[in-house]
Amino acid sequence: MHAPARHFPPFSLTRLLKTVFEPKGGERVAILIDLEDPMEVQNFDFLKDPALTIQRHAYDAFYQGLQKGGLKELKFSSVDFFAYQITGGSNLDLPDLAITPEGKKVSLEKDVYPNYDLILCISTFSATAPLTAFAKQYGFRGATLHGLNDIILSSGLAVDYNEVSKVAEKLRLGLTKADWFEVDFKVEEKTYTLKLICNKQEAQKSHGLCRGTEPDVANLPAGEVYYVPEGAEGQFPMRYEDGTIALMDVSGGRIQKATILRGDIDLVNAHNAKLISDPVTGEIGELGFGTQDLPVSGRDIQDEKVLGTMHVATGRSDHLGGHLVPKLFKDAKNATHDDILFSPAKTPEIEVTEVRMRRDNKTEVVLAHYQPAPYLLNLLKNG
Repeated sequence: MHAPARHFPPFSLTRLLKTVFEPKGGERVAILIDLEDPMEVQNFDFLKDPALTIQRHAYDAFYQGLQKGGLKELKFSSVDFFAYQITGGSNLDLPDLAITPEGKKVSLEKDVYPNYDLILCISTFSATAPLTAFAKQYGFRGATLHGLNDIILSSGLAVDYNEVSKVAEKLRLGLTKADWFEVDFKVEEKTYTLKLICNKQEAQKSHGLCRGTEPDVANLPAGEVYYVPEGAEGQFPMRYEDGTIALMDVSGGRIQKATILRGDIDLVNAHNAKLISDPVTGEIGELGFGTQDLPVSGRDIQDEKVLGTMHVATGRSDHLGGHLVPKLFKDAKNATHDDILFSPAKTPEIEVTEVRMRRDNKTEVVLAHYQPAPYLLNLLKNG
């Protein structure tokens, strides 16, 4: 997105964990992965399946990385490996059953969460929301690294998170306590506007540092400033996974209806049926802005952290400080937190022509055409 291409140092697991957690020594570490059949973790049989690239990275880069010197260098006391059944959705609650490489069945709530100091979840679907809730309950710290791939390892996880934190704070201070944001979207020569009400709340940051003794979970790669909007009105286009594009009508802080613009009408009809049967699935639970100069990875976990991109999310918001918890959904399978990323790579058919912020009786343009506007650039330069 930005030229020239940025150079990254080689990935170092010990540097990453030392920077993120600032370990004191003696920590017990658990690594969690998700599998369709968690019994395939027995004898690490899942490594025979070339399709399981995320899980292989968990084994190679993290588990073996700790076994082969990382434990000693970081003064961790041990590292253990567990698999649970894949949830099938972003931030759905995790099953309690987990399997060890020895084939033993254990309870995450009884055997893992209370007994480990650091928990690293390297999975297909994000587990940030449930793990954050469990961290507060059981007192551990951790990180979620869903969708891990080679690009993320060599860029988003190779950066210095002290610097990421400083940059995110510069932008957070320039965006915090906004009254509202307006986002103009252009698709098929028409412009639609979504207004997100923030009511002067403090902006938050995902900055990758999870230090001290307080229970917390970092989402890695990190690098964003975000709000949990108090309301939302207007319209915005959304691209479904298959390329279908529909227009979302938003009022009362929720998507009320989807209208097809092009693509699969059955997909849009199914979305509307879900909005009718379980209305909180359409609630706008996040507005986020990327803060980092990173390459496109093909995974939202990194690509939403790129400076110039923005995202909204629907559904569960308790892990961000919002009120929407799983029990408020009519169907537990719907209790997801789904990021809707807008970027040149993810949504080439949709242009975010402008994002405006109202703050201190002034209206500032913060993004234009997927580039940071002068207001953000000045924050980075002078903040």
